[in-house]
Amino acid sequence: MTTTIGYARVSTDDQDCSIQEAALRAAGCTIIRSEKKSGTTTEGRSELQTVLSFIRAGDTLMVTRIDRLARSVKDLEEIVAALKAKGAFLRATEQPVDTSTPAGVAFLQMLAVFAEFETNLRRERQMEGIARAKAAGVYKGRVPSVDVTRVRALRAEGLGASAIAQQLGIGRASVYRALADA
Repeated sequence: MTTTIGYARVSTDDQDCSIQEAALRAAGCTIIRSEKKSGTTTEGRSELQTVLSFIRAGDTLMVTRIDRLARSVKDLEEIVAALKAKGAFLRATEQPVDTSTPAGVAFLQMLAVFAEFETNLRRERQMEGIARAKAAGVYKGRVPSVDVTRVRALRAEGLGASAIAQQLGIGRASVYRALADA
């Protein structure tokens, strides 16, 4: 007996998988796994790894859109290769993707290129926005978590890295970095 397994993903905690889950149920998924993780990498996506580990020959992995599964051509190709090696297929509810057909595979490959292109454009726009904000004096970056002046002062008093780290509640590596920047 074959199974249709749904996979839903959103990127941030303030987003919700319920719309994807409903679409996957309507498409006949008997198992649905969801997670809130970035799609720019497959690392740390435990629900995806779970699905890939228990999917069997003849099963179908169903997503609503390909960008819910992967944002890079490389990651998508690796997922599809893992499915193919197990004799399983990939389908999407909102796109004509079905790796059990040659046309579906071709469409999948085209979508993958566009998904990666979109990710690269978004990253480029983000970097441009940060550069403009820095030029305008609005963006200062992350607030430093280590008081470098205090680290150096404690070192000048003769304290070692472990003692400084303990006193300031920071890691020894942070102490060493602060002292190296001197």
